[in-house]
Amino acid sequence: GSYGSGVSIAAGPIYEEARIPAVAPSATNPQVTAGNEYYFRVCFLDPFQGEVMANYAFEDGLTKAAVITQLGDDYSSGLGNFFLKAYQELGGEIVSEEQFQTGDTDFKAILANVKNANPDVIFAPSSVTTAPLLIKQARELGIEAKIMAGDTWENQTIIDNAGADAEGVALSTFFDENDTSSPLAGDFVKGFKEFLNGNSEYLTKNGGDGVAAVSALGYDAYNVVIEAIKAAQATDGESVKKALKGLNVDGVTGSISFDENGDAKKDMAYIKIIQDGQFKFDRTVKTQ
Repeated sequence: GSYGSGVSIAAGPIYEEARIPAVAPSATNPQVTAGNEYYFRVCFLDPFQGEVMANYAFEDGLTKAAVITQLGDDYSSGLGNFFLKAYQELGGEIVSEEQFQTGDTDFKAILANVKNANPDVIFAPSSVTTAPLLIKQARELGIEAKIMAGDTWENQTIIDNAGADAEGVALSTFFDENDTSSPLAGDFVKGFKEFLNGNSEYLTKNGGDGVAAVSALGYDAYNVVIEAIKAAQATDGESVKKALKGLNVDGVTGSISFDENGDAKKDMAYIKIIQDGQFKFDRTVKTQ
């Protein structure tokens, strides 16, 4: 499967028609697996991620929020709406809802609206290309509200391009390389860093030897498929699909099994904050 929700949703009917199972590492929109018995995922979903970030903001006393999303982008609009709903259910006030078009680079008009609404927090799930532009332009306009987003913002290029303006940005993600509670995760981090440091091209593309959550999820997705093939003792799509449905394996991002929709049964997210030019672990959040 793909890493992104939009392309995963688009590809879903093709996999289904061909009867080929797919396992998405980090596609979080519910529509990816909905009604498609051939699509699985190893990450948590946007309704959970939106709830996590809404609780994070509200518990920190941020009671007025602005939400900025990208028109036509399944991930951005979906996660933005899940945050909005959860935040309002907690008693938070949405003081501004803004949207932008794909390819936009000047966000000062919508950010002016946000500034006039005077929010405590801005939730802006978007791409790694858009993120530093939004962050820098918000700070240039004198907006002091906390800026938050989802898992796509755990990318070193955002820090590199936004610079000091990225300080204090918060996001939810699937994995923390400094979590020492899992020996399996520790072995993966050690091996992945050795791999990166042994190849200058990959090290540069990765933005250093940090281990992003999508890397850990990609590793888990690959190994889930391998384990399903072993369990099925076959490589045809129907046999592998059946094996995936009954699979229960330990991954570097936690235990992985699938519900009736093909979604991983995940109940925990990591919150990270950008501090001193790095992603720093803040806390974990679990669902009931």
